[in-house]
Amino acid sequence: MTATPHVYVSVHDQRVNLVADAIVGHSTLDRATAVELARHVLQALDHIPEKIR
Repeated sequence: MTATPHVYVSVHDQRVNLVADAIVGHSTLDRATAVELARHVLQALDHIPEKIR
């Protein structure tokens, strides 16, 4: 039995991929553009105070 290597994916990258998947699924943007947009979206959301979110 061979072990499959585990690849570490940070929580931030998991969030970026989740948002990028939603963008790709609901638009005509390609994956690279969706990832770039997802990073901007998450940066904006992370700057909203917790009480307002």
